[in-house]
Amino acid sequence: MAKSRPAKVSLSQLRIIGGRWRGRKLQFAPLEGLRPTGDRLRETLFNWLQFYLPGARCLDLFAGSGALGLEALSRGASEVDFVELNPDAARMLKQQLALLEADNARVHQDSAAAFLARPTASYDIVFVDPPFAGDLWQQTLAALAPHLAEGALIYVETPRDKALSLTEDWRIEKEKRAGQVCMRLLSH
Repeated sequence: MAKSRPAKVSLSQLRIIGGRWRGRKLQFAPLEGLRPTGDRLRETLFNWLQFYLPGARCLDLFAGSGALGLEALSRGASEVDFVELNPDAARMLKQQLALLEADNARVHQDSAAAFLARPTASYDIVFVDPPFAGDLWQQTLAALAPHLAEGALIYVETPRDKALSLTEDWRIEKEKRAGQVCMRLLSH
């Protein structure tokens, strides 16, 4: 009788679209709810950020595949903290960073809420792209203020028709809708 082999999990890929790792294909675990920001949206976002990114300290909350933080590192961010709750996604992200020899990045296997409840350094750019089913935007934005450097920019990705309740200390710098997604660049 033949032994059955464990099912092989096929990995998904993302491509770095700019900077020193341009064209590099990286793998990530195909987990439920994980939807890396697509190439076109990333291109738009990083066009928005091109003058702010070199030397910036970045935070990639709900990192998932790490697409946004990896793109930031590739394009000159001085360092990136990745926060990802799922242990498989966090492990894959650590593997990808090791493969890229990115010693200016750290992966925190934690929830965004728990990470933001602790004192951290100030960040120049923050990526907020939580699972759409979780409705975590408002509480995440509320918890961010003590972690922002002066003039910080915050990228928020939501479902197309999701309204954000922003207080007067937040400003929408850029906004674009594409397909089922709305992307916003905020300042605080």
